Amino acid sequence: METAEDVTRMHLVGGNLALDFVNTRTGPPVGPSDDDVLTGYPELVAWGVHAGALTEPEATALRRLSHTDPDGAHAAFSRALSTRDYLDEIFRPLAAGGAPSTAALARLRDDEADALGHAQLEVGSTFAWVWRDDQTLARPLRPVVHAAVQLLTAGALDRIKGCGGCRFLFHDESKNRSRRWCSMDDCGTAEKMRRYVAARRRRSEKA
Repeated sequence: METAEDVTRMHLVGGNLALDFVNTRTGPPVGPSDDDVLTGYPELVAWGVHAGALTEPEATALRRLSHTDPDGAHAAFSRALSTRDYLDEIFRPLAAGGAPSTAALARLRDDEADALGHAQLEVGSTFAWVWRDDQTLARPLRPVVHAAVQLLTAGALDRIKGCGGCRFLFHDESKNRSRRWCSMDDCGTAEKMRRYVAARRRRSEKA
């Protein structure tokens, strides 16, 4: 079983907060996942800090609130898993050149409205939505949902891709849009090794 400490070791390779949230389930490129780093509300909060969706003081406040309201924390965690499911239903078809379901997009629309209802506009070099005063247990999900909407409405959809070696999704930011792997240090290296072994086998069979 994963722990909050295990969550902080996962690689953030999606290039977008919503894709990194989808990538909290691991496994082969096709078929069901084989592992999940989100096993409870503490892991959700730990992931939020690790991914930059929460500050440590915000996380501390959420942990304290989850202890005083365990039923609310359980409901928020269940909502997080449901959110991840429909985000997967949106972005995985797009990565394969298809279209997301209307139902999943409707869920995202409703959750974005809820997220912005808990947000404030804060000025920097530009204005941005922030959730600094949101003290609800669903706080970790707000920026995830907003990042998903931003990617769909302002990003290049043809840059959303699936890794050739695992189920991870990513936003391809390479200049020639040629990225094939979630990470060259992981799946890219494994594929290179597989090809090397296969080539050696073919050479030995010909000898």
